[in-house]
Amino acid sequence: MNDISFLADGRAAPWFVGWGTLALINAGLAQGKNRSGLLWFLLSLVLGPIATLALVLLPKTRQTLF
Repeated sequence: MNDISFLADGRAAPWFVGWGTLALINAGLAQGKNRSGLLWFLLSLVLGPIATLALVLLPKTRQTLF
């Protein structure tokens, strides 16, 4: 059996949707903690749940006055 065949028959589609949704959630969580949403979105695409754990454990950054 071909190792890439699961991509063609649709069995991997829920994984991609879930991973992308998690990346969007992480971007929103990052923005709520005054961090770069785009950076954390991209990190989440690579790291997935590990990025979520890191975001939850990191403290909120302080905003500058200027």
